[in-house]
Amino acid sequence: MTADHFFVPLLRRVVVRQLLQHRTLGCNLTLRVGQLTSTKTVKRYWQIQPSPHLFFSSGSDSNRHQHDSLDNKKSIVDRLPLRAQPYARLIRMDKPVGTMLLLWPCCWSTVMAAASSSNSNPEQIVKLLGLFTAGAFAMRGAGCIINDMWDVNYDKHVERTKTRPLASDELNMTQASLFLGCNLLAGLSVLVSLPHTHYCIQVGLSSMPLVIGYPLMKRYTNWPQLVLGMAFSWGTLVGWAAIHGNLNNLEAIIPLYCSGVTWSIVYDTIYAHQDKKDDAKLGLKSTALYFGDYTKPILHGFAAMSLFGWSLAGYYAGIGIPIYYAGCTLAWSHLTWQIVTADLNDSSNLAKRFKSNQYVGGIVFASIVAGTIGTSTAGVCL
Repeated sequence: MTADHFFVPLLRRVVVRQLLQHRTLGCNLTLRVGQLTSTKTVKRYWQIQPSPHLFFSSGSDSNRHQHDSLDNKKSIVDRLPLRAQPYARLIRMDKPVGTMLLLWPCCWSTVMAAASSSNSNPEQIVKLLGLFTAGAFAMRGAGCIINDMWDVNYDKHVERTKTRPLASDELNMTQASLFLGCNLLAGLSVLVSLPHTHYCIQVGLSSMPLVIGYPLMKRYTNWPQLVLGMAFSWGTLVGWAAIHGNLNNLEAIIPLYCSGVTWSIVYDTIYAHQDKKDDAKLGLKSTALYFGDYTKPILHGFAAMSLFGWSLAGYYAGIGIPIYYAGCTLAWSHLTWQIVTADLNDSSNLAKRFKSNQYVGGIVFASIVAGTIGTSTAGVCL
């Protein structure tokens, strides 16, 4: 039996007791008991900060309001059992925007492909969207784990990532590997649940080299954001395959896929500017560093390419009413707003603009739905 096996359970009991005592005194105790997985991490999280309400009784209104406010600010991860919290943060459960960015291309192609399929129906589409939601959650989690496993020695030196579970030694590689296997199995279970199963499995598994290789790209190329975009947009191909069982309509599929890639380059370059100083020190590469002072004009070009791709895909998919193209233009306008208002040296500003891309994907999806319904209705009237 190691010292950790003996002392850590004992220490947890002592910490909980102290936590209760300090709450009684009205202290603000900053402590994460679930992260006391070894004696190495004890010192890092044992931080007691005196509260201005130190001399108030535990039953005072000010203390109750303070504790209620803190409880209301808890994230979904904070509400999980302590042992589950490091795993939830490993897959970024508290940051769902990444799942949405992976999901939207699946949704785009599913609805757009259904417009040209005589066998599709609303129930089937809703079922597919539900499966893709589960798949996006699982595969985004798997991608995060793979990324953190590759980058653990770099993440320790980057301000934004040094508290991640692997970088902070909350979890070890064995635990991360086992959890990665669970996420990959969940993703595979989605693939085998899709129509045209054999073909969808082939298309889905073809993305794995991109998923596994993306974290390495920042070591060797200035364009890791391009590889990320190729991986995140792969759902475009899977969604189309699930409806048709093939990828024959390349005139629509390729522009839709490429529009997802160029969109990803825009939002992930904005995101990468948060880490550019740390990346430069560590010798890592990114489009943020590569574009430098020309970031904004270059991103305007990629945003325009996204608009062109969305429009071309809709044209070849047979969407003939203006509302679709107006919606795509609105999505492009949102991208333009992000680029124009981005402060490339303000992490808070950049994070807000990055997160807003979930709405860009939603606008494009709503435009496809509206355009598809409008086109089919117009065809019936004719």
